[in-house]
Amino acid sequence: MSASGGPAAAQPPWLSRSETLMSIGEVLAHLRADFPDTTISKLRFLETEGLVEPTRTAAGYRKYTAADVARLRYVLSAQRDQYLPLRVIREQLSTFGSAAEPVEARLRPALTAVATGDAVDAPEGGDPAGLRLSRAELVARTGLTEERLRALEQHGLLAERSGGGYDVEATEVAAAAARLAGYGLEARHLRAYRAAADREIGLFTQLVAPLARQPGPAARARAAETVRELAACTERLHAALVRSGLRETLGR
Repeated sequence: MSASGGPAAAQPPWLSRSETLMSIGEVLAHLRADFPDTTISKLRFLETEGLVEPTRTAAGYRKYTAADVARLRYVLSAQRDQYLPLRVIREQLSTFGSAAEPVEARLRPALTAVATGDAVDAPEGGDPAGLRLSRAELVARTGLTEERLRALEQHGLLAERSGGGYDVEATEVAAAAARLAGYGLEARHLRAYRAAADREIGLFTQLVAPLARQPGPAARARAAETVRELAACTERLHAALVRSGLRETLGR
């Protein structure tokens, strides 16, 4: 049976028995180049929602084919670019049938196994989203100067997690701030983004908190997915408003 309750999908006849299967960590490494916010928890959630059905080893580890990765790319693209709900994406995938074979086959050459390290690939755990960077690692990875890092912290844009270290979101903030600094924008100019984010947090909390309070990992995964979709929608809204506001300045 599949995660969605239906019969498990048969293995595609074109799939060679000798084709290399990928672990969840290897799949994550491939997908993150185009979908950087993807996590192992997200991949597990998509499985529980019936969007992908990896095989399992005798020890219970997930193993993905090129076809599985092609489906994941389709799902993530549809979410990111079209903001489609999973229900609609699932319906679209169900209509593909053998028509999806050429797409999956074309993707296969690029989907070779890669080394990911124990932190990603250990017993279906070690989600990179749980990794922490030291202060020196954050500066080295993002190109921030120590002075700019202190300024971001002083203006409330960046902070270490309790227990120490900077998480994935802090790394993204630091990297964005480093790029904006190249245009002359300093931490003090970015305080408005902190205020806007706090307002969104308050609004989204009202929407997500009831779901997050429900028991079980599935409810928590759905809450996390709702937050991701809300954030993606508001990012698109913000970008459209900025472009619209600057159209006259650009003479368009």
